[in-house]
Amino acid sequence: MIKRIIAYSEGADDAATRDFYVHVLGLDVAMDYPALGLRSGDNPAAQVLVLPPGSTDPVPRWGIDLGDPEAVEAAHAEVVRRGLRVVYPLTDESWGVRRFFAEDPGGNVVNVLAHVTGSSRTE
Repeated sequence: MIKRIIAYSEGADDAATRDFYVHVLGLDVAMDYPALGLRSGDNPAAQVLVLPPGSTDPVPRWGIDLGDPEAVEAAHAEVVRRGLRVVYPLTDESWGVRRFFAEDPGGNVVNVLAHVTGSSRTE
């Protein structure tokens, strides 16, 4: 089950970027680390993650939150089974996310993730 899909962007000026998404588009700040995470107050599954330039190479186009770390492991196994490119290895991040990046058949990098139980941060 997909819990949410997250659009990714890059922003050079954190204050100006935050101001745009909060005051122009009406999103709420959901997190500040490891990137600026914003979400809709009406629909928390609608999210944008703004990465500082150069913070991730390659930059994913979007993230897909599968809601369960075991689902992330199963998706990773399927990516490997199909011979698709794993761009970032299956990793438990310090901020409470289990994830990997895969390249879809069109060449887009996708962050496949789930929060680890007990984590209060959102990505």
